[in-house]
Amino acid sequence: MRPRKDAVRAPGPNARRSGVQSVERTLDLLEALDEHGGSMGVTELASQTGLPAPTIHRLAQTLVTRGYLRQLPDRRYNLGSRLAALGASARAMMGSRAQPLLRELARKLQETVNLAILTPDGAEYIGQSAGSHSVRMFTEVGRRVPLHSTGVGKALLSLLPDHDVQRLLRPDDMQRFTSTTITTPESMLAALVFIRERGFAMDEGEMEQGVRCIAMPFVAGSFMAVSVSGPEARMTDELVERARVALDAARAELVLVLADN
Repeated sequence: MRPRKDAVRAPGPNARRSGVQSVERTLDLLEALDEHGGSMGVTELASQTGLPAPTIHRLAQTLVTRGYLRQLPDRRYNLGSRLAALGASARAMMGSRAQPLLRELARKLQETVNLAILTPDGAEYIGQSAGSHSVRMFTEVGRRVPLHSTGVGKALLSLLPDHDVQRLLRPDDMQRFTSTTITTPESMLAALVFIRERGFAMDEGEMEQGVRCIAMPFVAGSFMAVSVSGPEARMTDELVERARVALDAARAELVLVLADN
């Protein structure tokens, strides 16, 4: 999931562009689909992109043939499976590029550092550097975790407008993992006000009892978050404050390393 066009304004359909027109138009279609839940009809696509319906049909059919789009029985278009493979490769490359910064953070704080990216169905870990303690947190790179019960998930949600948060968080999916898990969209919206004000999110044993995590959001082409986590006995308020300062500096560097050129 990428930043919305109302946050990062794209050129209008009549703007002069220096690229290849057919490529520009194809990317407009894919980005419009991405920004509107991954499924749209031709009329909706025409409204969002400013492209004529025949052009959309022609480009979309080529993308369907190559597996980058899928056409449903009701004639709407969905993002296709080939994009998932490309996305996985891109996320792996981003994790590799961030690894030196993650290692330095873990060395400085001696606790595990994670890098996560927002996906339509959760937060996906794309990079990690383990802490130096014999007992430490470990999350497999590539694992997806819920948005409502993790530090990185709540940090990522804080980047979204409330109506998108409500779209992503369905009450039936907000599983209670511990006694501190947030389980309603209304409670999450209230928590996000505080998270946005202070610029970071905390996981106070909401996914796994006895684990504490601090996470900071940032935008580097996609919505992302970097976090430090460990057992609550070691993640004291003093260490959390040190981590807050270190994460704030690190995310500025991560933006430079990971942002699209």
